[in-house]
Amino acid sequence: MKWEKNRQSDQVEDRRSQPGGGMFGGGGGRRTGGRNIGLGTIVVALVAGWIFGINPITILGALSGGGDLMAPTQTQTAPGPAQAPTDDMGRFVAAVLGGTEDVWGQVFKDGGAQYRKPRLVLFRGATPTACGTGQSAMGPFYCPGDEKVYIDLGFYDTLRSQLGAPGDFAQAYVIAHEVGHHVQNLMGITDKMDQMRGRVSQREYNALSVRLELQADCFAGIWAHHNHKSQAILEPGDVEEALNAAAAIGDDALQRKSQGQVVPDSFTHGTSAQRQRWFDAGLQTGSVTACDTFKAREL
Repeated sequence: MKWEKNRQSDQVEDRRSQPGGGMFGGGGGRRTGGRNIGLGTIVVALVAGWIFGINPITILGALSGGGDLMAPTQTQTAPGPAQAPTDDMGRFVAAVLGGTEDVWGQVFKDGGAQYRKPRLVLFRGATPTACGTGQSAMGPFYCPGDEKVYIDLGFYDTLRSQLGAPGDFAQAYVIAHEVGHHVQNLMGITDKMDQMRGRVSQREYNALSVRLELQADCFAGIWAHHNHKSQAILEPGDVEEALNAAAAIGDDALQRKSQGQVVPDSFTHGTSAQRQRWFDAGLQTGSVTACDTFKAREL
């Protein structure tokens, strides 16, 4: 990936030199229901969270056929002054984020709206967020409460060594997926999802969650489409890196690996094939309307 061609965003907060908030500080939640969860399942959940911003507790609920986690309470700890990253990985993240800003800024402008940039926080261990204490084990995630993406860059080692999904474009895909959740927040889709919580059955809510996550994958494809069109960032093998990572994180792949069977009603993020398909839909079309997973008859 020729990421050096992108403008580096000034919306990156580097908190890696700041002390963490403690592994168990901040927010809380209720335990997931369902059958007992073994250590192997927990490992799979943690690895999955390290890939595409999936809370491991959510994955544990899906793998065990259990319930959902309550939203964490807001932490009281405030971080120190934010600093811009100066290392190579920090600059890589800033360049990817800059590319998403340029793409979505133009997409929103073409639609008669203004894009509000998210901030991206680099941290180690734990950090306070408007959604509770963010922890490394949660993997990259987006918090709509403060409109920030949070990433501990240590997860990239797991992406490469444990999931067999190496490559800088796979890493960029992760960021673009989380920014996709920010776009959903700006479009009001996140609020509509929250309103459905408790109004539908767990099975129905899981199905909606799948459509939400697949749309974020499609939005990541939109970023790749337009960023390559303007900056020629893609190199041979880049798309395959993203598709490989998408396949590794599919609900069916995770369940088959952890429990030896697949339970479609408990899916919350989509199958490997679905995640690949919707990323490719965004990549090929570059169109937001092509990413309307909520109206799609087949995923």
